[in-house]
Amino acid sequence: MISTNELKNGITIEVDGALYQVVEFLHVKPGKGAAFVRTKLKNVETGNTMEKTFRAGEKFPKVTLEKKEMQYLYKADKDYIFMDNTTYDQITLSEDQIGDGIKYLKENMIIQTLECKGKLIGIDLPNFVELQVVDTPPGEKGNTAQGGTKPATLETGAVVNVPFFINNGEMIRVDTRTNSYLDRA
Repeated sequence: MISTNELKNGITIEVDGALYQVVEFLHVKPGKGAAFVRTKLKNVETGNTMEKTFRAGEKFPKVTLEKKEMQYLYKADKDYIFMDNTTYDQITLSEDQIGDGIKYLKENMIIQTLECKGKLIGIDLPNFVELQVVDTPPGEKGNTAQGGTKPATLETGAVVNVPFFINNGEMIRVDTRTNSYLDRA
């Protein structure tokens, strides 16, 4: 069992027989009355979000997630095709199951899939990915004195703010958790 005191962003819990991933949580201790936890939960199967309030110390069944290494192959309409590297079985995930990770998926990328009770529920991207800049305005001389940034579109369609000295065609490293530029690759 897991208590509301142990909730963190990204943790998966079971509420009323359905699996939910914690998107946001806030422990509230009012001046009068008992403490409570306000959460925003995302249904793992449907992708719907809901807000729910729990009493402090309330317990839930612990959900065990299994990770399996897979390779992203390609996109077909709104589905994404992955291959198990050990059995060569192919599986399909929808945009809802992948979430924000879509903007970092690159063909042939190795990722971790998350399974619960034998059912595939989503993916776990690497913390850092190397992507090529395909479109960014040119840097102008004299604009680098304050270390500003400009938007850059990457090969996967993601848009990241990069320093002025980054040009089209360069490979950069991006933090997938914060959608931020780290350095040149």
